[in-house]
Amino acid sequence: MNHVIQLEDIRKTYHTGEVDVHAVRGISLEILPGEFVAIMGASGSGKSTLMNLIGCLDRPTGGHYHLDGMDISTLDRDALADIRNKKIGFVFQGFNLLSRTSALENVEMPMLYSHQHIPADAQRERALHALELVGLAARSDHHPNQLSGGQQQRVAIARALVNQPALLLADEPTGNLDSQTSIEIMGVFQKLNDQGITIIMVTHELDIARYTKRTVVLRDGQIVTDESIRDRLSAEAELRHLQAAQQAIKLTA
Repeated sequence: MNHVIQLEDIRKTYHTGEVDVHAVRGISLEILPGEFVAIMGASGSGKSTLMNLIGCLDRPTGGHYHLDGMDISTLDRDALADIRNKKIGFVFQGFNLLSRTSALENVEMPMLYSHQHIPADAQRERALHALELVGLAARSDHHPNQLSGGQQQRVAIARALVNQPALLLADEPTGNLDSQTSIEIMGVFQKLNDQGITIIMVTHELDIARYTKRTVVLRDGQIVTDESIRDRLSAEAELRHLQAAQQAIKLTA
């Protein structure tokens, strides 16, 4: 099976005056189609830089990056912009919706920048389908100020899906939402992932990361843990068993 993401010894160094800042230090990472991965780390861990590299918003200083089988490590700015439009759907903490256009028109927007000519009827059909995927087709004619925060984020997710990308990249997508709405949005991501969509989510919230199937934790620009949900649940079950045994010992002592 071809990897959606294949990073080989990826490095990113920023030159600030006489000081070199090594934001990413030789990261190698493979993500298969259909995975749902959380990238976590404290401030300064390199997770935002790694997200920018994966999202083709920046180029690595060294190493190789293959996205959906294509080596994009050395592509120029215009080529990266084309890759972003074709291969990656972005969901950010801020919804970034156009206030004077309907939900449907907001979702149609990425198709207007596609090199592929898509007839207006086909654009509308694809946008409606994307809204159906996130459960918001009934509000396609509503403007952002007529929608709740959770509904606006659903529109943003639909917009990210409309060009049928190889990868959905979400950066703190629940950061502006309350706890209950965050749970609902994570349910949307889980549903999309169950349909085979590959998702990488950058988050600092452990409760949000628990909805994913794999957690990659960064520290000082390097991966320190890479754990699947199966391993994580097994470790948690073992910890609970140990705690129960310790409690039993205390009760019998």
